[in-house]
Amino acid sequence: MKISFHGAARAVTGSKHLITLDNGKKLLLDCGMFQGMGAETLQLNTNFGFRPKDIDYMILSHAHIDHVGLVPKFVMEGFSGTIFCTDASKALAEILLADSGRIQESEAAFINKRRRKQGRDLVVPLYVEDDVAPAIQRMKVVPLGEWYQIDESIKAMHTEAGHIIGSTCIHLEITENGKTTRVSFSGDVGRYDDAILNAPATFPQADIILMESTYGNREHNKAEPYLERFLKVIVETCLVKKGKLIIPSFSVGRTQELLYALNTLSLQKRLPPIPYYVDSPLSVEATEMTKRFPKLFNSSVQDVLEHDDDPFAFPGLTMIKDADASKALNFRNDPMVIISSSGMAEAGRIKHHISNNVESTRNTILIVGYCEPNSLGGKLKSGQKEVKIFGEEHEVNASVKVIESMSAHGDYHDLLHWLECQDAGKVQHLFLVHGDYEAQVSMREKLLQAGFNNVSIPSLHESFDL
Repeated sequence: MKISFHGAARAVTGSKHLITLDNGKKLLLDCGMFQGMGAETLQLNTNFGFRPKDIDYMILSHAHIDHVGLVPKFVMEGFSGTIFCTDASKALAEILLADSGRIQESEAAFINKRRRKQGRDLVVPLYVEDDVAPAIQRMKVVPLGEWYQIDESIKAMHTEAGHIIGSTCIHLEITENGKTTRVSFSGDVGRYDDAILNAPATFPQADIILMESTYGNREHNKAEPYLERFLKVIVETCLVKKGKLIIPSFSVGRTQELLYALNTLSLQKRLPPIPYYVDSPLSVEATEMTKRFPKLFNSSVQDVLEHDDDPFAFPGLTMIKDADASKALNFRNDPMVIISSSGMAEAGRIKHHISNNVESTRNTILIVGYCEPNSLGGKLKSGQKEVKIFGEEHEVNASVKVIESMSAHGDYHDLLHWLECQDAGKVQHLFLVHGDYEAQVSMREKLLQAGFNNVSIPSLHESFDL
């Protein structure tokens, strides 16, 4: 058996891990899109590092774009097998991929309008919305927490990852030459104190582990609860400075957590009486979809549901889909909170809100999740005094605040907690994926101290014999 890493290798995005059996069968874990990688992003997303038509099966950990975003292209280029995933992941993938296809088609049309006039080659999107349906049709829903047979030599099981709705860790039992090898892939490990989702589940002893390491060198600040910090930022920005609070937020997971936090403050009668907007068609869709899976909410949310039938809504909230309604927000100067995608501020309506508000000292940009260093969100987070948006330079006069404890990714304590169900001495090889190299080196040291003896940090397209 061999395993090769074709994404999220010494990087956070682009999850693609390929297992090749001795009999030639090929199984792909995730097929994600690279994001926020600067000028090389398109090239990375254009070349898989393998031929899709050679892959027999694919298993999806969850529906974030950096794990599922290239599935339509994967199918377009010849994959004809089955994609195994949970019901919530399939539902999310359908709306996220359709949105991704629309964005790519729109951006290509905008760029090509100028290129035609210049006589330059036209750009081609990776896929468009019409390419999504054939990919969704290949998805087969499987249960959470139960083993299922893929073929005579491969069994699989999904366990709760606690990252976003439907997110899972993937566990395999692969039998070849009379020997069974147990492989576990973390997907993205969530928080053990997540406000909405159940904690990551324990899992059977593994021989080989692929583990994410996004926050492998970081510790979430638990000294002050995130709800209190969030309220403090709202009060300082909207009540004291009379400004706008602009929050780049991932449509899936982060937006729902923000809404749940605001709803909690509302139920506690502590929420400031100002307008709150979710300005993203995808976020609106994802929130409605999330409500379809209450069985995946943790016990705290189940308790709230006993007296509040919608934990993601509260007085003063407006959900915006219409583009004109979105643009109208830019002409208002009254205090308000605007939550908009994308979370790294690389695309979508959030870029317009930042460009229109980043130069005023009255306003605040609040970063509540991971941002690639080269993304607009990453540049704001790092303290850059000028940023380029839509080709124009903007002075960063607005306050930039960060609440990393709202991240859906576990910190290194959570990652080590996830591994506590394992006998380190029985793990033959542990691979660190999904992390900046600096974070991975730090996490590797912690794992060695914890008794894991063979810890590798694979590079892009690197292959290992198991």
